[in-house]
Amino acid sequence: MSTPDHDLRDPLAQLREALPQVEVLSAVEELQAHRWDRALDPDAGTPLAVLRPRSTEDVQAIVRYAGEHGIPLVPRGAGSGLSGGASAVDGCLVVSMASMTDYEIDPVTRMAVVQPGVINADLKAAAAKVGLWYPPDPASVGFSSIGGNVATNAGGLCCVKYGVTTDYVLGVTVVLADGTAVQLGGPRLKEAAGLSLTKLFVGSEGTLGIITAIVLRLIPPPPPACTVVATFADLEASCRAVLEVASTVRASMLEFMDGVAINAVEDVHGYGLDRTARAMLIAQSDQPGDSGTREVEAIAEVFGRHGATEVLLTSDQATGETYTAARRGAIPAVDAKGRLLLGDVGVPLPKLAALVTGIADISAEHQVPISVIAHAGDGNTHPLVVVDPEDTDMATRAEVAYGQVMDLAIALGGTITGEHGVGRTKKAWLPDYVGEDVLALNQRIKDALDPRGLLNPGAIF
Repeated sequence: MSTPDHDLRDPLAQLREALPQVEVLSAVEELQAHRWDRALDPDAGTPLAVLRPRSTEDVQAIVRYAGEHGIPLVPRGAGSGLSGGASAVDGCLVVSMASMTDYEIDPVTRMAVVQPGVINADLKAAAAKVGLWYPPDPASVGFSSIGGNVATNAGGLCCVKYGVTTDYVLGVTVVLADGTAVQLGGPRLKEAAGLSLTKLFVGSEGTLGIITAIVLRLIPPPPPACTVVATFADLEASCRAVLEVASTVRASMLEFMDGVAINAVEDVHGYGLDRTARAMLIAQSDQPGDSGTREVEAIAEVFGRHGATEVLLTSDQATGETYTAARRGAIPAVDAKGRLLLGDVGVPLPKLAALVTGIADISAEHQVPISVIAHAGDGNTHPLVVVDPEDTDMATRAEVAYGQVMDLAIALGGTITGEHGVGRTKKAWLPDYVGEDVLALNQRIKDALDPRGLLNPGAIF
């Protein structure tokens, strides 16, 4: 029996014919570049093609085509994720939002309507031109996309005072698994009509739908910040200082770097950081005028009482930005030392010292370097396990150490992820963290919205 002609056609030819308005990338190097995010998930597959829509209607057409043919879809922002949330699966369609970069800013209502491909720093710059500010500022601010930030509920350096991405999301347009586009929330500061579905999609990592537009709240920019930097010879003492500062002052930044991160940053940038320090804290106050000066003086006094070896106060913006840049550059600098197993575990603040010192013990036990950087003011740490990719024994030890870091965070009443999502690299610890009942509830929601499991299969669940 002969096979119908349409069954013999090249799948890519069928795809291009069905979606003539969508850019389709299929060259080997293009597929390779879109296989994974910064987590470099070793289990990432190879997509059939990479699609670059420009509108909600384009995404609807893609989702309907994928549904008709049973093809998995992996939504992708800028590929800056740290947990494998954008890892491709074999034969999937990667839906890259890189071409969806339109935005509108309304200075009267202090809101922005943004397509998901807009880069965070570009939105900040556009808002600044009309005297406004978009606060969420992950360390990847210069290259991460708003869509990716929303998908993972990203945080950042100023979240200790200003909150994380979800605190600024007023509405989203989402394409569901059947191709329906729904608008949830919108340009309103208050809404109590029905379930809080907008928040359901923030942090859902593309497993429930594909976000194609976001309504964001903007605020007036804060005054220039004053900065205080302190180095410590004792890890536990630095964490005690964090706890006291957090309980007495509402700092606009309270960041931590351990000795491994300090030296890695120095190797790359040569800022003049103290290579002998075991920890460095960077704090800022953006209170206006003398109030900011008094706050950093109070922070400096706390640092001194907890044994800081050196304390620097400055109101000079360039100096403050140098230390902020050092913190932002920590992950790439440590990454230069080898392949990283990336984490972002968080704990209640009183447990911060137990987490940081416990990670140091795990590092020593397994003889693998683990650098810890942190949004210390809210207990969100980034343990970076460094692996020599040529050393298979070290790789095995590193995997065990990574798992023990996750277990330690859970044991301390913390979370396996504070701001980067579960993705694929952390899902093995999700059942122990949330428990069977909550995991089952998550799965019921997933099954209700994506019954065929075509949206980002393998992420979270």
